[in-house]
Amino acid sequence: MTSPVVAEAEDLVRSGIQRVSAAESLDDLAELQTELLGKKSRLNAMRATLKDASPEDRKTLGRALNVSRTELEKSLKGRKAVITERVRRAALDAEQLDLTESLGRVRVGHVHPITQTWERLEDVFVGMGFSVEDGPEVETDWFNFEALNLPPSHPARSLWDTLYLDSSEIPGVAQEQLVLRTHTSPVQVRTMMRAVRESSGPPIYVVCPGRVYRRDTADATHLPVFHQIEGLVVDEGITMGDLSGTIEEFTKAYFGESLTSRLRPSYFPFTEPSAEVDISQSDGSWLEVGGCGMVHPNVLRHAGLDPERWTGFAFGFGIDRLAYIRHGVADLRDLVTNDMRFLEQF
Repeated sequence: MTSPVVAEAEDLVRSGIQRVSAAESLDDLAELQTELLGKKSRLNAMRATLKDASPEDRKTLGRALNVSRTELEKSLKGRKAVITERVRRAALDAEQLDLTESLGRVRVGHVHPITQTWERLEDVFVGMGFSVEDGPEVETDWFNFEALNLPPSHPARSLWDTLYLDSSEIPGVAQEQLVLRTHTSPVQVRTMMRAVRESSGPPIYVVCPGRVYRRDTADATHLPVFHQIEGLVVDEGITMGDLSGTIEEFTKAYFGESLTSRLRPSYFPFTEPSAEVDISQSDGSWLEVGGCGMVHPNVLRHAGLDPERWTGFAFGFGIDRLAYIRHGVADLRDLVTNDMRFLEQF
């Protein structure tokens, strides 16, 4: 037969759980917790009567009261979690802001036209069998100038053209003159040196895209921070004919089958012979788009290659300039001022 105390405890649990389930606020729950489990609660008073029970009854009744207390605590804890989550969600709903903008049409973002051009150029050259290399934008004077056969007296090394960095307080490089690279050609030197260090050397067929810096004032055709893609081929038996064929293949792949290219004699310290690259126009004129030439023997020697065995060619184009030409942009500065009215055209 069930003890009256046990029966009352079971009734307390049943009614208590019902009341807890009906509670709508944390304040209501706190009051119920005090009423059901506090010092003046009926359950606590029933526990106080255990001292008058026989040892056998005390054990049975004590277990029943502990179970009752545990059930009520579990119910209170579960209901508290439910109410707390409800309060949190209500607060979030009240505080949220509608940041959407309705302009009558969906505005979808896209890749910047310079990045589009960069990726398209990489695709063209990878399709021609080149791999892509990159390198640091902060370079040493040696990689940026010396290794590329630019003597100390060359005007490109003056403070009027190059941005030099103070490296006197940088551990380990205090003796190295650092610059913001003026072209991506240092990547070519690093690639050749790595080929010598890690294997027997060439063949090398790479393009090197990246950001470069000049001490220039921005105008319609110049930017102080712009992007280049340069190519390098080093192998046995490479000739000027290979260079010309590569430039022609690039021209048709990038500008279209109807256009052609020509090489016009020029001078660069790091190539010999050197040439400017011109692209034919629909009106019969020619447009200069870059420079190229056979890698100078001194550059090969600086990279650790024997110019008696290896020959190669290099070329370079301005990525921003190619975007400017391809899209018929009137002013290079429009590509970097981030005017959405302009950028949305591409």
